[in-house]
Amino acid sequence: MQNRWNVSDAATCADDALALRVYSSRLLGAEPDLVLHGGGNTSVKRSTRDFFGDPVDLLYVKGSGWDLATIEEAGFAPVRMPALLKMADLPELSDADMVLQQRAAMTDPTAPTPSIEAILHAILPFQFVDHTHADAVVALTNSPGGEKRVRDLYGDRVLVVPYVMPGFILAKTVREMTREADWENLDGMVLLNHGIFTWGGDSKTSYDRMIELVTLAEDAFAKVKVAAGESQPAMLELAEIRKQVSKARGRAVLARLDATPEAVGFSALENAGVLASRGPLTPDHVIRTKRVAGIFGSDAAADVEAFASAYREYYERNAGDGLTMLDPAPRWGVWKGQGTLAFDTTVGGSGIIADLVSHTVKAIQWGESLGGWTALPESDIFAIEYWELEQAKLRKGGRALPLQGKVALITGGAAGIGAACAEALNAAGAAIVVLDLNPEVETTFTGPDRLGLTVNLTDDEAVKAAIAETVRRFGGIDIVLSNAGIFTAGANIDDMDPGNWDKSLAVNLTSHQRLLQYTIPFLKKGIDPTAIVIGSRNVNAPGAGAASYSCAKAALTQLVRVAALELAPHGVRVNIIHPDAVFDTKLWTPEALKRSAERYGLTVEEYKTRNLMHTEIKSKDVGTAAVALAADFLKTTGAQLPVDGGNDRVI
Repeated sequence: MQNRWNVSDAATCADDALALRVYSSRLLGAEPDLVLHGGGNTSVKRSTRDFFGDPVDLLYVKGSGWDLATIEEAGFAPVRMPALLKMADLPELSDADMVLQQRAAMTDPTAPTPSIEAILHAILPFQFVDHTHADAVVALTNSPGGEKRVRDLYGDRVLVVPYVMPGFILAKTVREMTREADWENLDGMVLLNHGIFTWGGDSKTSYDRMIELVTLAEDAFAKVKVAAGESQPAMLELAEIRKQVSKARGRAVLARLDATPEAVGFSALENAGVLASRGPLTPDHVIRTKRVAGIFGSDAAADVEAFASAYREYYERNAGDGLTMLDPAPRWGVWKGQGTLAFDTTVGGSGIIADLVSHTVKAIQWGESLGGWTALPESDIFAIEYWELEQAKLRKGGRALPLQGKVALITGGAAGIGAACAEALNAAGAAIVVLDLNPEVETTFTGPDRLGLTVNLTDDEAVKAAIAETVRRFGGIDIVLSNAGIFTAGANIDDMDPGNWDKSLAVNLTSHQRLLQYTIPFLKKGIDPTAIVIGSRNVNAPGAGAASYSCAKAALTQLVRVAALELAPHGVRVNIIHPDAVFDTKLWTPEALKRSAERYGLTVEEYKTRNLMHTEIKSKDVGTAAVALAADFLKTTGAQLPVDGGNDRVI
């Protein structure tokens, strides 16, 4: 493992202990082989003065919810050392009381809740303490004779601590083990099946020891070759897996496919299902990954039910009074020969799980090279999964957004109504893929849950590829918002350019039919699936000189009605929105608006509000209607919804 300490960067901390604590913590957080997504914790002890000017000894320990990779000074909770040391000497202490008393001992009530390992950090007699869940160290302990391997590797340089529950019990265990310890000869300690601590009188010493000890563990696996392979996963099968996992969880989830050579290689191992069913890399992972993986072959429904049944049995074997079983859906899976899967209701959550899984499958193969991957017994894993303090971390997520876990595909979304609908669906929680002929769509929609693709919707193969990319990235499709359209040059029928007629039909009708045709197989496997088509007021109130546009939109409406009839038995809703006079689009320049208003003898403001409600219709209003159809109108199909402020000709 590379030592990232930089003398110049460290010098900018000007010997400020807390600044150095932030610096070296970020160095640790930059190494995913050490800590992942909030894992690990660090601390520094220093004397200062409180609000009244009185001297006080404090432990600044990483606060709950902060990530070492990005932590700042505000991420460290200042806790009075005397209080922590008194807690360490108590014969027993409940988790709730421990959290309460640690918060009561803080000098800053606005700081984050201290790490559950705060007491342990306090009793270690060094100014700087680092704790990570280094893959190599944990893999070493998760093997037959793991304790002996650790002792053989490190000798007397480290204290070896048997696995016990984190928090107060762990602190008490270490307290008892070290009453006669010769601290000057100890560089750190290894917690079996959990992780590693190092320490020092300065931040560099503690950091250097961590890198050195972890490197020694990594060297033990230097000759182990991790399996690799390639796959061509079928996207429709992936959508079916996601559908079944969502049903078991009782809500929509995203499915993140890892088809890297390492993930595919692991999934292709003959005993991959057995290996992935022995337990997690560290017990901390269980609140994200559950204890074991789902194993997927050719029957997703049966595979998910097998996992759920096994989970219910696991719960019954280990549950005590006062517990309520969590949902029995897998959080990650091995898709035989195709790769690994991560399931969560958000893109961020699925990314965290995917990272944990990628490190787990590597460590599993390391453990196998030492005689067999051996995780903690299920009773210990269960204790963490249903531990009050760990569950509290997940409950902080707040209320779910209405479309959280859903996937939406939007066409014609670079600007105007399409962009507004895409933004509204994304704001409501949906992961979105936005297609448009305008390449600006690729820079407008970027981010973990937003993807813009340049696609000509009259190119069938390009549309199919975009659909496949949507499913590959997020696991399926629940919402199709078909908005692509053009307004061809106005002309009476006897003067019409045949090319304009053909172009309008191709874009305003046929491209929508093709999109529906290619997405229907995925919508049938979606969660509360719906197709929403953007029509026009011209369908019900056409105007002279707009035959090519009005006829295409009228035929599009008929297509929606037929699709609603055909897809209702499959639970897929199909509805159409008819906007009118939406002027906040690129089509309507100030000059064009002024000309149109003058033609009617109106001011621009009067022209923009010439509906029965005298209100301006904006793109975002259409987006609001689209979200309502997707999230709320779950028993409505074949409907035509006007968004026009009331049009007397339509009414």
